[in-house]
Amino acid sequence: MAVLSGAAVPLLLLGVLGGVGAVLKPHVLLQAESYQRSEGPDKAWAQFGFHFDADELFHVELDAAQTVWRLPEFGRFASFEAQGALQNMAVGKQNLEVMIGNSNRSQQDFVTPELALFPAEAVSLEEPNVLICYADKFWPPVATMEWRRNGAVVSEGVYDSVYYGRPDLLFRKFSYLPFVPQRGDVYSCAVRHWGAEGPIQRMWEPEVPEPPSESSATLWCAVGLAVGIAGIAAGTALILRAVRRNAANRQPGLL
Repeated sequence: MAVLSGAAVPLLLLGVLGGVGAVLKPHVLLQAESYQRSEGPDKAWAQFGFHFDADELFHVELDAAQTVWRLPEFGRFASFEAQGALQNMAVGKQNLEVMIGNSNRSQQDFVTPELALFPAEAVSLEEPNVLICYADKFWPPVATMEWRRNGAVVSEGVYDSVYYGRPDLLFRKFSYLPFVPQRGDVYSCAVRHWGAEGPIQRMWEPEVPEPPSESSATLWCAVGLAVGIAGIAAGTALILRAVRRNAANRQPGLL
């Protein structure tokens, strides 16, 4: 399996007002493209997109020759002709064939992904949330991610990101699952990658306090009632003692 990746990384210096002067802060606009194939027919895969400070701006659906903006609002302020990406991929394919021949068809070792699973927001039962499955530090960019809820495969509402490049030339990818937390539910995310013999899996379930049982509630009610009765009894005794003391103080002295 062979991969060709390329990236143009111009630095944009933006002025940020602060105090008496302006502070220059570097930002990175990345053109990320890759073309790869394994042995056999119809085993090629390619990706083209632009990232800004490691966040996706858009990618191009190469089969449909369509630019897909990460947020629809981005497309209102800029445009990109998908045909340019197709031309780049054609050049990438030619360059890859040359590199395969020059390297005597040797290939780089696979790097298996690290996987994390976590909610987007603090979890409350019955409150809509999103689970995020994050695969990081893997190569090549060929990974499939699968969600399960209580052992059953879940696909409705799932959104998978494109592959994001890293400065160390490895890749990362996100998968998002909208869900409503329910007590007792168990979710899992598994990623399959060429560098792993089987799926790499992480599991997650809501961590919420257990409601008190009926016996516990009855016990606490009994304790509360006993404390209340004891308080009333103690208060009554104090009142009677005070009344008796006042009565004794009012008796006339002997003549």
